[in-house]
Amino acid sequence: MMQKIDAVIFDLGGVLIDWNPRYLYRKIFQTEKEVNWFLENVCTPEWNEQQDAGRPFAEATAELIHRFPDQAVAINAWFIRWSETVGGAMHETVDILKILREQKQHHLYALTNWSAETFPWAKNNFEFLRWFEGIVVSGEEKTHKPKPAIYQILFDRYRVNPQQAVFIDDNINNIEAARRFGMDGIHFSGALQLRHELSIRGITLGV
Repeated sequence: MMQKIDAVIFDLGGVLIDWNPRYLYRKIFQTEKEVNWFLENVCTPEWNEQQDAGRPFAEATAELIHRFPDQAVAINAWFIRWSETVGGAMHETVDILKILREQKQHHLYALTNWSAETFPWAKNNFEFLRWFEGIVVSGEEKTHKPKPAIYQILFDRYRVNPQQAVFIDDNINNIEAARRFGMDGIHFSGALQLRHELSIRGITLGV
């Protein structure tokens, strides 16, 4: 029998905050082909993941400029113009978070892969980040999802019982890692789907 859910844990980027480096690089490059090449060969997801895991941007940027000196302006833009990679709040999901907060029936936490150097901007620009009882930021912890250590940090710091928690993330690898701890996971694809998945678990949001 499933235990009653006590905690709801949200990923941030792709669930509550619309983040996509294409928003920035479509301003820098003239064609989508150029954007694709840059993000597939220079500022790649693997490269960005290192900053999410705590690598300083100064070090990461210098390393890339050494390898791609002709792309120095675009490489530097990743950090200097980082705010332009953010499209804004994903309002329908934020509405779900707001309802959960007002209901006061569940503890609310966030578990995010995010650079420690850029996360302060998010905290200053999204009021709803203050609604969480706690946020675990990968860049601050020097580890990242889906590595087990970051989940354990959340459980230990906030005394979360994984068997009484549900985790919402748009990355299936992160969901599968959570499930290995015995934590329920919802692979997020949209606010309507999330409402349905929560209702199945006995979390009713109303109209």
